[in-house]
Amino acid sequence: MADSRRSSFAANGTTSHRRRVSGLYRRGSNMSDASFMTDVEMAQEEVSSIPLTRMPVASIPISKSKSTIPPPAHSKRVKPNSKAAADRDSKSRNDELTPPPAVQVFAGPMSESVPTSVSSFAHRRQRSRADSTASFTYYDEDRDSEEGVEEDAVAEEYGEVDDEFEFEEYGYGDDENGEGDLEAGLIQSRRPSSRRKSSGYSRRSVDAPLLRRRSAESSASGDWKGGRVSQKIFILTEDLTIVVAGFKTSVAGFAVYTALCTVTLGLAWLLFRWLPRWRVKVIGTPTALGDADWVVVENQWGEFAVQDISNQTYGRSLSTVFGDEEKVVPMDYDEDDDPVIKQLRALDYRYIRFCYHPLKDKFVLANTWKDPAWTDVNALREGLDSEERDYRERVFGKNAIDLEEKSIGQLLVDEAFHPFYVFQIASLILWSLDEYYYYAACIFIISVVSIGTTLVETKATMKRLREVSRFECDVRVLRNGFWRYVESSELVPGDVYEVTDPSLTQLPCDSLLLSGDCIVNESMLTGESVPVSKFPVTDEALELLNLSASTIHPEVARHMLFSGTKIIRARRPQEEGNDEAAALAMVVRTGFNTTKGALVRSMLFPKPSGFKFYRDSFRYISVMAGIAFIGFIASFVNFVRLGLAPHLIVVRALDLITIVVPPALPATLTIGTNFALSRLKGKQIFCISPQRVNVGGKLDVICFDKTGTLTEDGLDVLGVRVAQRPNNTFSDILTEAPDVVPGASYERDPTIDYSINKGILYTMATCHSLRMIDGELLGDPLDVKMFEFTGWNYEEGEQRSGGGGDDEDDHKLSPSVARPPPGMEYDIDDDLNDTNRKPIELGVLKMFEFVSQLRRASVVVRQFGSKSGSVYVKGAPECMKDICRPESFPSDYEDLLAYYTHRGFRVIACATKTIPKLNWVKVQKMKRDEAESGLDFMGFIIFENKLKPSTTGVIDELERAGIRKVMCTGDNILTAISVARECNLIDKTAHCFVPHFEEGDSRTALSRLSWESVDNPIYKLDENTLKPLPPPAEGDASLPYDISNLRNYSVAVSGDVFRWIIDFASEKVLREMLVCGQVFARMSPDEKHELVEKLQSIDYCCGFCGDGANDCGALKAADVGISLSEAEASVAAPFTSRVFDISCVPEVIREGRAALVTSFSCFKYMSLYSAIQFTSVSFLYASASNLGDFQFLFIDLLLILPIAIFMGWSGPYPTLSRKRPTASLVSRKVLTPLLGQIAICILIQAIGFQYVQRQPWFVPPVVDKNKSNSHNSENTTLFLVSCYQYILSAVVLSVGPPFRQSMGQNLPFVITMVVTLLVATYMLFDPAHWLYKLMDLTKMDMGFKLFILVLAAGGFTISYTAEKYLLPRLASGIGRFTVWLRPQWRKKRKEYKVVLESMSS
Repeated sequence: MADSRRSSFAANGTTSHRRRVSGLYRRGSNMSDASFMTDVEMAQEEVSSIPLTRMPVASIPISKSKSTIPPPAHSKRVKPNSKAAADRDSKSRNDELTPPPAVQVFAGPMSESVPTSVSSFAHRRQRSRADSTASFTYYDEDRDSEEGVEEDAVAEEYGEVDDEFEFEEYGYGDDENGEGDLEAGLIQSRRPSSRRKSSGYSRRSVDAPLLRRRSAESSASGDWKGGRVSQKIFILTEDLTIVVAGFKTSVAGFAVYTALCTVTLGLAWLLFRWLPRWRVKVIGTPTALGDADWVVVENQWGEFAVQDISNQTYGRSLSTVFGDEEKVVPMDYDEDDDPVIKQLRALDYRYIRFCYHPLKDKFVLANTWKDPAWTDVNALREGLDSEERDYRERVFGKNAIDLEEKSIGQLLVDEAFHPFYVFQIASLILWSLDEYYYYAACIFIISVVSIGTTLVETKATMKRLREVSRFECDVRVLRNGFWRYVESSELVPGDVYEVTDPSLTQLPCDSLLLSGDCIVNESMLTGESVPVSKFPVTDEALELLNLSASTIHPEVARHMLFSGTKIIRARRPQEEGNDEAAALAMVVRTGFNTTKGALVRSMLFPKPSGFKFYRDSFRYISVMAGIAFIGFIASFVNFVRLGLAPHLIVVRALDLITIVVPPALPATLTIGTNFALSRLKGKQIFCISPQRVNVGGKLDVICFDKTGTLTEDGLDVLGVRVAQRPNNTFSDILTEAPDVVPGASYERDPTIDYSINKGILYTMATCHSLRMIDGELLGDPLDVKMFEFTGWNYEEGEQRSGGGGDDEDDHKLSPSVARPPPGMEYDIDDDLNDTNRKPIELGVLKMFEFVSQLRRASVVVRQFGSKSGSVYVKGAPECMKDICRPESFPSDYEDLLAYYTHRGFRVIACATKTIPKLNWVKVQKMKRDEAESGLDFMGFIIFENKLKPSTTGVIDELERAGIRKVMCTGDNILTAISVARECNLIDKTAHCFVPHFEEGDSRTALSRLSWESVDNPIYKLDENTLKPLPPPAEGDASLPYDISNLRNYSVAVSGDVFRWIIDFASEKVLREMLVCGQVFARMSPDEKHELVEKLQSIDYCCGFCGDGANDCGALKAADVGISLSEAEASVAAPFTSRVFDISCVPEVIREGRAALVTSFSCFKYMSLYSAIQFTSVSFLYASASNLGDFQFLFIDLLLILPIAIFMGWSGPYPTLSRKRPTASLVSRKVLTPLLGQIAICILIQAIGFQYVQRQPWFVPPVVDKNKSNSHNSENTTLFLVSCYQYILSAVVLSVGPPFRQSMGQNLPFVITMVVTLLVATYMLFDPAHWLYKLMDLTKMDMGFKLFILVLAAGGFTISYTAEKYLLPRLASGIGRFTVWLRPQWRKKRKEYKVVLESMSS
């Protein structure tokens, strides 16, 4: 059946479908034009309408059978109602909307003192999507017959191709060379059989398929009745995989649930609250998604949510919800292709709306909808009527980023019923029953203060987030053909509103500019406070509009007004004859579907970033709880033997559990982190994700952006090198504008043709995108510097962009004009006696904006009074050879370019041509290709980009610490290498190899790379091993004086090669490139993001530091992202530095290491404290004794609390060491010393316990069946000995260099140690009578007191020696022995270390 459906669509796929898919194929790869299958189309929906980019033919299993195909299963199941049209018309226009479904209410950031469930502590699980499938509780893979093919298609596109996966079972075989003939008439696809499909948006690890593969048999496991009960959705824009499972509430199950809660007096309710999966099992009945009342949503991180499904009366066609492309391809349907949806079923998860698709029997992302009528710009201006607006609001919701807040009561319940506080409450009740009133009261007060503080902080954070995200204003909208003011929350896709409204300062939604022009500040999105010009949308751009893509197409972005961006200036259309009085825009996305909504969502629902340390700590606690249970049983038996009262037996035995699992433990785990955060804040480094602080201590590699991060923000013009005619050689560097075009004839060299010099100066004066705002020129910093170099004046006109070469009507506009400075108004080449002599005024008649793919910009300019015009072009030198006449290039073009780029200068090339008899109509009809062809090269503009003062020092510090550094930039590769050498990021004395295509290009699977040294091309790397090859004997092996080292070579990779290696190269070469690549140049924002994820996939703990300009994706993907931007876009990064250099990087690493070590120290100390107290109480329980109320109070509040707090006070060690702290709590390095310390403490207490019983003054415990007796010599001895153990253990476990400052520099800790030791010694030798009574102490002779002191000192000496010297060696020995005993227990090495070893062998 599955094979049949495939063949059916292969035969029937539509041309438009092919065009839509192939048109988005990145870099125009060798994707076949073969039709896709129905199920591939469905897979597109399954990944939330993501464009199926880069899916090769070889990844599409096609059946060889050409038999007639039965209709798909779901076509038989769905029968559209024949009365649909009549029903639609009969619906009331003002249907009451049902209440919105329960959304995930934001409860503010989690209290740092109370870590939540295990799922939030799993840091960057490197689980493949296949593995995550197994973790989904509610996903039935075998039953979901249709899902299989979809997932295979998604896996092909968004995951990685498993080399073992065979296509033969689909009737298609890959031969050895990857060539295969699909069917007659289909294009062959040539590719290596192991090609991985990792698109620019793949976000997958190097070796992880996105979804579990299944064979054809499991994919076609039958058309089971009743519809699917679960589905899997991959949401590309969120990088999130979720499973949605449908349920109805079972009457019987709910009755059982209610009975259990009632009978257990609410304990069952509490248990089900902590374990929601159990609750679902009890009250839920699995139901088809089409009939379910509520769903369970589970993501790949194990996070779990129960959401209601909303039902609204709708009565309109399918395409109004799912778009024109959602209309069913004509296959075998009996009814209309666009049936009516009578009831609209919607699901909101994390503020993302999914609508139920009745034909596909699944939920589909609703924010990708594009109106089929959005094809003609003129038609868009008509706006909507009220009825249409109401229907669209039902589908898309209100245009408001409104966070649902929990009330104080809800927050209080959530906090109070957290497992930690429930344990506290149970402990308080237990202590009260045991008459420990003082202790219980103190702990109660502390808990109340803690909960209150958390509530206040949470409410304040929620308020701040709501203020940042919520924006409302009045907007002038065209509704029912009339203009009216409405609240911005009432906007829906398709609404037309006025942008030039003076009261509109910030854009309320994502919109397309229809008329007029607009300048906006998009710093919220990009981090750059550079004004961006927006131009009216064209029909061509409308075709490229794809709201399901993770990024907006660059051509569309020029016309897109993004929600939350600030309007600097908006102007009505300036053309004569255009009577529109306002600039208009049309809404395309609203609310949380906008770009701002996605940013807010990333703040609310960050990827789980907890360290596994927390997970391991709770595992350890569970082990300790097991030990406590054993103690509970032993104590219970002993107390029964002693004949104690039943209530005392229960209370005493339960008390052991509160001792072994200390209530203060969760709070102490975050002490180090909180101190680190406060220190970072003092250094102007702010953190929005505190759990990432610990991660900073484990960084292996740091990626740096170049411009604005390693180098200064601005570029200064070093000078101009002009291509002089007629010699066609470059001039010397001209560092001032008067040097380029001298103002007097006697200053000019008569042998030089200055027309070229004038052309390059005119290019600098006119070819830019600067805008005059309040008398100040704003725009790209490079353009600003370039224009300032000329010294000219600029007057902005009223014009429209060329928009890539669109036809425009003949309108007389006022062009932008550039004029020379005073004294230079006239061209001295003009005849001085000419009465018609006119001053120089360069009018910009048309502008072709900078396009990143073309890497150039151009203008059409005419001198005032002249009949001819000129085209001036500036752009990357590499693109000039395509558009300039070859004879116009000087012979040393490449040499001079290499000279400057090797030295780190930014080079911009200029070109021109003259157009005789230029008129306005001709200009406006001129296409970009026509303007930018047949040009004459004029010369280079050289920009200087200086390193920031701190850059080299920080790079050297990271080098000494053994932390790898990588540069990731969009700049030229030679410039990047030069800057990397200048700042010591790569070895100045070693070769740097750059790959280039020897055969083919980045779009060709069978291309070949040649890895050549930038300093001498005869030095090369082996293309398979990336190891240096010996230079040929006949070659000239001369090298620059400072380049002689082949051992420490580095690799620099450009973006197109990076893309080819990821898409087509072998796994081995990919990993080798990732390991030895130091410079990645010409990288797009998506490629930066992908580089970070690829590094993570080979077990690097990766950091990224950038200025936020176009690094948001990489900053978000990195384990530790540090933004140097104060803009709101920095929410994409956990850390933001307001000191705009990379000195923040070692600070974050130092604090991370200190926090990590502090967390381990505090945890070990709290564990040891529990063990010491457990030992004391266990010894005393043998004779029905116990510690007294005030003894417990003194230990917990006056000893443990201040010691645990001030242990974490130590700052980081100033020098970064090559050694990294361990991050695994359950490792031998941690557990062996901890268990050793516990054994020593038990031994010391046992000695004291035995020795006191032999003293003549010994006061034995008296067994009271109704009360514990704490007034005895055993109690006094163990209490005093344990006090010394609590204090001195902190000294033993307080870690100093190389990660933290030495203990002596932690003044509060030293003072605490001295004070507590003095108090303990005072109680031992000469306590006051009131203290003697309060602490239930008994008399002892001086000899025994000295014995206790010596015993404590001896125990400290043994513990300190063992911790520093013996126990670490024992841990290593145990490790070697276990590996020898069980080789399979050997610790798995990190992938990148394995690759490095294989390359060095």
